[in-house]
Amino acid sequence: MQFWIGWQFYSGLKLLIKYRTANMNTLIAIGTLSAYFYSAAITVFPDFFTKGGIMPKVYFDTSAIIIVLILLGKYLEILMKGRASEAIKKLIGLQPKTAKIVKDGKEIEILISEVAVGDLIVVRPGEKIPVDGKIIEGDSEIDESMVTGESMPVHKKAGSAVIGSTVNKFGTFTFSATKIGKDTVLSQIIKMVEEAQGSKAPIQRLADLVSSYFVPAVMAIAVSTFVLWYFLGPAPAFSFALVNFVAVLIIACPCALGLATPMAIMVSSGSAASRGILVKDAASLEIANKINTIILDKTGTLTQGKPQLTDIIALNNEKQAEVLRIAASLEQRSEHPLGRAIINEAEKENIDLYKLEGFKAISGKGLRGFLLIGSQKIEAHLGNRILAREAGADISLYEEKIKEFESEGKTVMILITNKVAKGALAVADVLKKESIEAIKVLKSNNIDVWMLTGDNDRTARAIARQAGIENVMSEVLPDKKSEKVRELQKQGKIVAMVGDGINDAPALTQANVGIAMGEGTDIAMESANITLMRGDLMLIPETIELSRRTMRIIKQNLFWAFFYNSAFIPVAAGVLYPFWGILLNPIFAAAAMVFSSISVVLNSLRLKRL
Repeated sequence: MQFWIGWQFYSGLKLLIKYRTANMNTLIAIGTLSAYFYSAAITVFPDFFTKGGIMPKVYFDTSAIIIVLILLGKYLEILMKGRASEAIKKLIGLQPKTAKIVKDGKEIEILISEVAVGDLIVVRPGEKIPVDGKIIEGDSEIDESMVTGESMPVHKKAGSAVIGSTVNKFGTFTFSATKIGKDTVLSQIIKMVEEAQGSKAPIQRLADLVSSYFVPAVMAIAVSTFVLWYFLGPAPAFSFALVNFVAVLIIACPCALGLATPMAIMVSSGSAASRGILVKDAASLEIANKINTIILDKTGTLTQGKPQLTDIIALNNEKQAEVLRIAASLEQRSEHPLGRAIINEAEKENIDLYKLEGFKAISGKGLRGFLLIGSQKIEAHLGNRILAREAGADISLYEEKIKEFESEGKTVMILITNKVAKGALAVADVLKKESIEAIKVLKSNNIDVWMLTGDNDRTARAIARQAGIENVMSEVLPDKKSEKVRELQKQGKIVAMVGDGINDAPALTQANVGIAMGEGTDIAMESANITLMRGDLMLIPETIELSRRTMRIIKQNLFWAFFYNSAFIPVAAGVLYPFWGILLNPIFAAAAMVFSSISVVLNSLRLKRL
């Protein structure tokens, strides 16, 4: 028992001898070996101890029971940690084993590990989607709840992206694999959760600092206890001193202190993942508890990010259809959502586009290009007022109409050809239905909410009014967004930045906590500390509440661990014996130590109930 089952504790002695450092295993090893070798000496040389006035009492059972109790406690910890890791296990269990690919006109079932990027894969109703990809043919309703936390199935059609391991509910479709293996969304989620569960929160430094001094201090207390009771204790003094020496070492094992923070982080990050909230590291989870200012990007974060063309104004004798045609021709290489709204309208009208040359996107202003119209090459600009003025156009006659659109929350783009204003196009993006409620909840928690956008001030404030936001930062160029975050931080604010685009990445990095919408770009998600797997802003208050609950649990755990040790070490040392004759048996000390660790684990598991 002592040297076979208890061998794992002797690594602590190696640390003590080799590096002159100690840990909890050092305390257990010294305590149980002291009891064991003392008992062995009494068994082999009973007369020697009897002549010295020491009663021949052995403690083999004490040493063995201490080891059993501690190992039982560790086993229970492992079981409970397994419950904390259920989120990871569920995610891993989602991965299908095979895929049906189309090769030479035939369906072939292969192992998931054999799928290559570009393979065409067929998915039928009720089947899991093997890897990430884009639908080529067919449509269906996809259950993405295991990844995004959204219970309602999502309609997917040709051109839609699908996520590996989600479930096809109804239709049959064929898709092209775009990401496989460790690059899939599910693999990235698993990796992120594992890294978060293994990371340390800043508050852990306190526990680590205390532990670094705690073990040597306990060893000093144990030796002092032995010496004191050996000279001042009742007969048999040696046995009495030894029992208290062992009790101090065992009761003081800082297991609960070591579990207090990592156990809570493990449970909370797993629980968050099941809700569609991916936390990159423990530090972010701790800082989120202190957030007092949130900056929300407008397009794609507050709004749906799917703007629609609402109005076309033709100027200087131009026709509306021609304004749309020229604007769509300029936008055909643009990735901006506003440009997509114009392209979509042109496609509805079956408008043929002009050939585009020399395309250039001008950050925060619009775009420029040369169009081949008939036999002429025409320079054209499409963008905001600043770009119109830079293009040499006079738009003073149309300012009132433009302002009218902007006061309705619409974004106006002015079309200029050869330095003459030819038209204006108004595009509107609809607020997400949950944005207003999320902002109410954030404000009720005394968090300042700001909206950040490149739109002109009039349009920005119209959208902000609809959302219930008083603080607006408008006409901010993409490369200036991080400066706005820095300005608030200089005022002593703990800032969270929420965005979804490439141009949000610097601001996400600058913020104390960067939060990326999972429907956004990979760059935004890589720059963020927390990723929301669905575009629901109500997940932000949930994240902050989870952070607060996690920190509350960690502080409770640390308090209990400190209280337990500070209260029971004196009892184990025999402080109460002179007054009431109370001693702490080493076996009870081991049981108390196990109970302390299990109580910390059970308290942490409460975080599973979000």
